[in-house]
Amino acid sequence: MKKTNQILLGTIIATAIVAQGTPGSAQSANTGSSLPDESIRPFHVSIPAAKLTDLKRRILATKWPERETVKDRSQGVQLEVMKKLAHYWATGYDWRKMEAKLKVIPQFITNIDGLDIHFIHVRSKHKNALPIIITHGWPGSIIEQMKIIGPLTDPTAFGGKAEDAFDVIIPSLPGYGYSSKPTATGWDQQHIARAWVTLMKRMGYKRFVAQGGDWGNAVTEQMALLTPPELIGIHTNMPATVPADVAKALQFGEPAPASLSADEKHAYDQLDYFYKHGLGYANEMANRPQTLYAIEDSPVGLAAWMLDHDATSLALISRVFDGKTEGLTRDDILDNITLYWLTGTAVSSARLYWESKLPFFAPKGITIPVAVSAFPDELYQAPRSWTEQAYPKLVYYNKLDKGGHFAAWEQPKIFSEEMRAAFKTLR
Repeated sequence: MKKTNQILLGTIIATAIVAQGTPGSAQSANTGSSLPDESIRPFHVSIPAAKLTDLKRRILATKWPERETVKDRSQGVQLEVMKKLAHYWATGYDWRKMEAKLKVIPQFITNIDGLDIHFIHVRSKHKNALPIIITHGWPGSIIEQMKIIGPLTDPTAFGGKAEDAFDVIIPSLPGYGYSSKPTATGWDQQHIARAWVTLMKRMGYKRFVAQGGDWGNAVTEQMALLTPPELIGIHTNMPATVPADVAKALQFGEPAPASLSADEKHAYDQLDYFYKHGLGYANEMANRPQTLYAIEDSPVGLAAWMLDHDATSLALISRVFDGKTEGLTRDDILDNITLYWLTGTAVSSARLYWESKLPFFAPKGITIPVAVSAFPDELYQAPRSWTEQAYPKLVYYNKLDKGGHFAAWEQPKIFSEEMRAAFKTLR
């Protein structure tokens, strides 16, 4: 854990230019010109039947370990949960349903800094819609945000007003989904932030906002630090607000500062638990992502690795496969895992942890307007006091009573309402 904390809390910034990778079905255009190709090309998802047949075969051929020796989840994702997931994945789940949804959503590819970037772009029918670029994290994907596209672009159909409308842009992170895989180092959050600003300008937007959680927050905050004049504000559902004295206590296992309020102590306890019990995946990916060959080879191995992100989302997913009704469904969960599998991005996505040298939760000194939605089951629910200190131009803060790490995915109605409220004063 100490090694991971040093990586996540470090300040060394790696910089390099990377070459083109090709995980998706689109390729960079070779025009024969020395000028960079800045075209925006349509993209369509189409998965060969052979890939789906191979996936089912691999699931059914899983070599299972024995059951855990405890009655709780303290040893990891429980065998019963994984067997239920695998059974449904192999016998009841249908990727073609998700593929059909993807086919009707406008998607594109454009080359930025030698890398093909995939993104969803849905324009609102309403005038003066505010452009918003929304960035997912790990183990998320564009599938995380698909439920909010309708409410944001067509608010009048979902209880909002025409003046609440957004144009929605959802890119796939480099090495994730249908974006290409970097073949050299250097695609860290700062580089991705620069690429996202380039993307928005390339589409002709002169004024836009940005949103993110998880890695999406890290990228969005780096966009804010670039202070491009077109970016008028950001929203985050996993803000970086932890004060230096609290971060020090967490890093070195010291007692919590005695001056913490009730909300601050709750946030401290959440972070303390995460650092002590939830950093296993981050530790491995930050230090040795290339070692994770098994999750590139075994779909059940990949699923277990992705499920074990944080305690509350794992508990939710476990309830889903136990037949309970939650914010997510079995299909939701398997849609996301299957996208990782079909694009072969288990290891390439993990490398973003290795690339990162920034402190995850420390304030970055952002000077543009910021809006924050603090969900209770996030890795920590940022207190208003910390948030006001971290973001001197805080234009919106709301402490929610429902929702977790994958807020847009789990609670799309609440999340969409948060976006409308968060950016109302910036329109």
